[in-house]
Amino acid sequence: MFLANGFTMGAWAPQIPLLMPRHQVTESTLGLLILVLGIGAVSAMLFAGRLISLYGGRKVLSVFSMALIPVLPMVVFSPNLWLLALFMAAFGAMAGCMDVAMNAQAVEVEQRLDRAIMSSSHGFWSLGGFIGGVTGSYAIAAWGPEVQSLATAAIVAAIVLVAMPFLLPSVQHPQTEAASPAPRTRLFPKDFHIWLLGFLTLASMIPEGAVLDWAAIYLQKELGASTVISGMGFAFFAGAMAIMRFAGDSLRNRFGAVRTLRVSGFLGAAGLMGGAVAPVDWVAIASFAVAGFGVANMVPVMFSAAGNHPRLPAASAISIATMVGYCGILVAPSSIGFLAEHMGFRPTYAALSLLLVVVALLAGRAADADRVRRLPPVGVAARSPDPAI
Repeated sequence: MFLANGFTMGAWAPQIPLLMPRHQVTESTLGLLILVLGIGAVSAMLFAGRLISLYGGRKVLSVFSMALIPVLPMVVFSPNLWLLALFMAAFGAMAGCMDVAMNAQAVEVEQRLDRAIMSSSHGFWSLGGFIGGVTGSYAIAAWGPEVQSLATAAIVAAIVLVAMPFLLPSVQHPQTEAASPAPRTRLFPKDFHIWLLGFLTLASMIPEGAVLDWAAIYLQKELGASTVISGMGFAFFAGAMAIMRFAGDSLRNRFGAVRTLRVSGFLGAAGLMGGAVAPVDWVAIASFAVAGFGVANMVPVMFSAAGNHPRLPAASAISIATMVGYCGILVAPSSIGFLAEHMGFRPTYAALSLLLVVVALLAGRAADADRVRRLPPVGVAARSPDPAI
């Protein structure tokens, strides 16, 4: 499921620059359209935790993964700005609910295995982004954006249908449900720590959104890259993230979440600063890859910390952290478009590197990621309750 979601976003990245000439819009207008996508995602994420509590993570993830399949063709085939805005909101809503549900499922797997797997799960998202970005760029150049969007939908449908039968059923311990019925239905929990984790997630994801939505335009407009080369900015960023995320669980298990998060923040900041000062396109692409190595494990650590928050159910905590965090990858880039149009991309990327420094300095707030609440394996939860829960 992470692979399917990431593949969709990777295939979306090289489509973004084509929207401006197709609909005769500027960077600011495109930024507003991306804002609409972000509003759709964040609004849906707000209710995702409640949907999971009511219907179970397996059902919610299945429904929204199927709903994600047609949205990229709907965006690409939009005949006017009004329908484009509507379909981009739908794109964001489907991707957003799927994101919360698949992260909640990953936390449940962590709890049942009693070890970290969140970074590897996000590694599949990044792998999907890399494959979608690289193949999507070449497919657009060879066959056009319409064919690329339809091929993306077909591939995502195949991945989702193969993965769906293997999703875990939600099994909650009765003591857990009885101990915390109120937070399960609260949209805005009154817990400072979970909101702080959300804002740290936001600071970690703003650079990711800046590369996803604007790297191709930056490489084209300010460094003179071709259409194919410009699509490599996010592709290599996502590829580096995939490599590091597959190694991330081993790093966390060896060095701990806090130390991993701190080093990652400083490395990501260095990569973004390199992209800001790059003299030519290949240096910028290499710098974005370095940033990908740094950013890779920051969000997985935050989601693990939220999912193991001691005072909230995992789905509710992840819903809040994801909702606030995805303002960074979906909503904040609309502001980046406005800043880039008036200031240029170089100072914008330089400023974003400072956000990662802030996360590195506050890494200790994610210590709950190392305190996984263990759940029994599937099939024995009801008859072998764990008194430690």
